[in-house]
Amino acid sequence: MIRLFFLLPLLMCAIWYFFLKSKGFGAKDGLKGFAYILAFNAVIIGFFVVMIFVTR
Repeated sequence: MIRLFFLLPLLMCAIWYFFLKSKGFGAKDGLKGFAYILAFNAVIIGFFVVMIFVTR
């Protein structure tokens, strides 16, 4: 399951991109949203990595 975590930010960024396109904005206009998505996912993945090392 852990090996599939790279799909989470890709999926969220794709959804954000299609949302921006549906509202008439470009990817450059939503750059801050992409940064928030990547930071959020980095925190989630980091938490799970720490939990793996703690529970070993």
